[in-house]
Amino acid sequence: MTAQEQKLGVINALAAYLLWGLAPIYFKLIEHVPADEIMVHRVIWSCLLLFSFVLITPKWRIASSLLKSPTVIGKLALSACFLSFNWFVFIWAVNNGHMLDASLGYYINPLINVAFGMLFLGEKLRKWQGIAVSLAIMGVLIQIITLGTLPIISLTLATSFAIYGLLRKKLHVDSIVGLLIESFIMTPVALCYWVLFVDSDTSNMINNDVSLNLLLIATSIVTTAPLLCFTAAAKRLTLSTIGFFQYIGPSIMFILATFYYQEQVNSEKLMTFAFIWVALIIYCIDSYQSRQRQVT
Repeated sequence: MTAQEQKLGVINALAAYLLWGLAPIYFKLIEHVPADEIMVHRVIWSCLLLFSFVLITPKWRIASSLLKSPTVIGKLALSACFLSFNWFVFIWAVNNGHMLDASLGYYINPLINVAFGMLFLGEKLRKWQGIAVSLAIMGVLIQIITLGTLPIISLTLATSFAIYGLLRKKLHVDSIVGLLIESFIMTPVALCYWVLFVDSDTSNMINNDVSLNLLLIATSIVTTAPLLCFTAAAKRLTLSTIGFFQYIGPSIMFILATFYYQEQVNSEKLMTFAFIWVALIIYCIDSYQSRQRQVT
């Protein structure tokens, strides 16, 4: 692979994780809209945008062949449940003053992925990976002991996305096509929910300002743009290299929550973050050294 291709890969990886990290700013712009209503818009408009994208690319052949496989559709329906749940919790957390918890969740996620790999894929933990996971557990325990509360939002986001990743890893389905089918499965449910249960001042788009409707439709871009960048990066970089970019998103969320949205960071919560950060440093160094050994 040429240096130019690698450079494009790095640019796309940075773009993907910057967009994911900045996404809370967008959701804060529409925080007056109920989280379940935002979720409905996210599903419907993402489905339409993904469908348009797949239709004008060769990926439509992949999509048409997958639609003929009931087994794959069933598994994607299951993964869609975990993805939609993760989306909803994230939206609710950001718009209800829990961006720090969301940030912590996505810091924890890689370590839960490691644990899931050991539990469900037969992967063996290297010594330093085990130490990293243990430190993460200690960080969570500190919050339980000192505050008497479990970081439910953080663990929910981390675990639901880890389960989603595990399900998709076993499927070996193109990421864009898979997301299209997942959103296609979610869309009828979202439409029914919108018609039957959503009852707010903004639920009828005819009565909304044009600017608000454009923001709601833009949920599709917020959802798909970083994924397209990530896919472009994955074609040009190794997954282990991309892995070093994944902490950009939660780091941006942490900075936004602390310095811009003025969420309170008490000493106990900061100690939990400190344990997770140390765990991730160990995890990154171990991953880098393992990759270097494989190269040589």
